[in-house]
Amino acid sequence: MPRTAAPPALVSLLTRVADSDRRRTSASVILRSVLEHGPVARSTIARLTGLSPASVTDHCARLARVGLLREADAPRRSNGVGRPHVPVDLDDSRFVVGGVHVAASCTTVSLLDLRGRVVARRRSGHRGLEPSKVLARAADGLAALLDETPGRRPLALGVAAGGWVDRDSGTVVEHPLLGWRDVPVREAMSARTGLAVHVDGHARALVNAERLFGRARGSRSVLHLFVGNLVDAAFATHDEVHHGPRSQSGSIAHLPLPGGTRPCDCGRIGCLQAELGERTLGRRARDAGVTDGVDPMDVVAAADAGNPVAARLLRERARMVGRAAGLLLDVLNPERVVVTEVGVLFREDCLAALRDEVGAQRAAAVSPSSFPDAVAAVAGGAVALDVLYRDPLTLSADAAPLPT
Repeated sequence: MPRTAAPPALVSLLTRVADSDRRRTSASVILRSVLEHGPVARSTIARLTGLSPASVTDHCARLARVGLLREADAPRRSNGVGRPHVPVDLDDSRFVVGGVHVAASCTTVSLLDLRGRVVARRRSGHRGLEPSKVLARAADGLAALLDETPGRRPLALGVAAGGWVDRDSGTVVEHPLLGWRDVPVREAMSARTGLAVHVDGHARALVNAERLFGRARGSRSVLHLFVGNLVDAAFATHDEVHHGPRSQSGSIAHLPLPGGTRPCDCGRIGCLQAELGERTLGRRARDAGVTDGVDPMDVVAAADAGNPVAARLLRERARMVGRAAGLLLDVLNPERVVVTEVGVLFREDCLAALRDEVGAQRAAAVSPSSFPDAVAAVAGGAVALDVLYRDPLTLSADAAPLPT
C-alpha cells in the first residue's frame, strides 16, 4: 500500500521544531563546556563536544549576543605560530538568577551568578505564617537584593523546598513540617516578580548544583542525601535527575534504618525521618543538657568548644547517616554520594564516622556538600541555573526585570 505523504505545512513545522531542538541542545553543550573549561578556544570546544567548528562559532556568537559569553582578554597562540586563538568565557558580570529556599522555620532569598556563586542573600523566619505571606516576603526580599545589586539583570527565579514538590506544576504538594498542601508556588511568585519561575525539591536542586558547580561535576551518577529537618534524597544519572511521576521520587523519610528504635509519626519504628531529623538531634542535645535543642549549629559549636557529649551526639548521628547512605548505595550503586548533614559538613570526625559506617571500599565515593556555608542560598538558585544550562537561548531571551 502506498504511503500518504505528509502535508508540506506539517513537514515544515516538524523541521522547524527539530532545528530548534538541535540549536537548544548545541547551545547547552557549548555553554556547559565553557563553564567547565573556560576560558577556552572555540577549536577546543569543537574537539571536546564533537560539534563542527562552524557550529561552535555560530552558537558562541548567539550566546555572546544574549550576554552569556564574552571573549576573554588574552588571545592564545597555538604552539606560538599562526593566528591567535581568542578564548571565550562565561560573562558572569551581567546576569543573576534569584533563589528562594523555603525551610521548616526560615526562608533564604539569594542571588547567584552564572557560576553558581552567591552574590547576595538574606534569611528571615516564617514560623506560623500562611504560605501566601511567606511567598510575599520572599518576593519582597528578592526585590530588595536586586536593588542592592545594581547592574545585574535577573534571568529567572528558582524556588526549592523540602517535602513533595511537583516540578511540572510548580506546586508544593505536601510539606509535612510546614503544613503546606497544594501551594501554587510558581503561580504566586510569577505574579509577584514578573520572572520565569521554576520550582523543585531541595535535594534535587542540590544534586543539580553539585552536577554543575560542585565536586560531582563530570560524575556519571550522583546521589544526594539531605539530612535536615526533613530527610530526602535525589539521584542523577547521565546528567538527568530522576523525578518520577508528579516528582515523587526521593521520598525516603519512612525507609527503615537498620538498628533504628525511635517511633515515627507514621506509626512505625526506626524510620529515617524519626532517627535522623534535626528535631531528634535537638531533643537528644536538650536531654543531655548540651543546648536548648533549637539550632543544630549550637550542637556543632558546643562540640567545637570541647564538649564531649555534643561531639558524641554528632558522631552517632553521622554513623546513622552513614548507615542510610550505605542502604542507598546498595540499591542505586552511584558513582558519587554527596551528603548534606550539619555534622558531616563542619567536622572531620563526623565525616570519618560516616565513611567508616559506609565501609572502606566505598568511603572514597562519599563527600560532604560542596556548599557548606551556603546550602540554602545555592539550592533555590540552582533550580533556575539548571534550566538555564539546559536551554540557555530561550531563558536568556525571555528574561525580564522585576516590575517597578
